[in-house]
Amino acid sequence: MIDRETVMNVANLARLALSEEEVTLFGSQLSAILEHIQILQEADVSGVSPTAHASRLTNVMRLDAPQPSYSPEELLANAPDQEENSLKVNAVLEGE
Repeated sequence: MIDRETVMNVANLARLALSEEEVTLFGSQLSAILEHIQILQEADVSGVSPTAHASRLTNVMRLDAPQPSYSPEELLANAPDQEENSLKVNAVLEGE
C-alpha cells in the first residue's frame, strides 16, 4: 500500500489539492495500479521483440512528389465569374 506521504507528494507534483478522503481513495487506487504493474513485470517476454505499435501497419501516405496539375483554363471552365485567371467572388468584408 502506498503511504499518505507518497500520495501527497504525487498530488503536489501534479498541483492537486486533495481532501483526506481523496488521499485515502487515491492511495488505494495507486496501490492497485502498482500491483497490476508488478504482475505484468513477472510475464516472460524474452521471445517478444520490442515494438512501437501493437499492429504491423505501415505508412499508407503517398510520397510527396510533384505531379502535373490542371491548367488555369480547365480549373476555371465552370466558374461563374473570373478575372485574370482567378475566380472572382463578391466581397465578404466591407473595407474603407
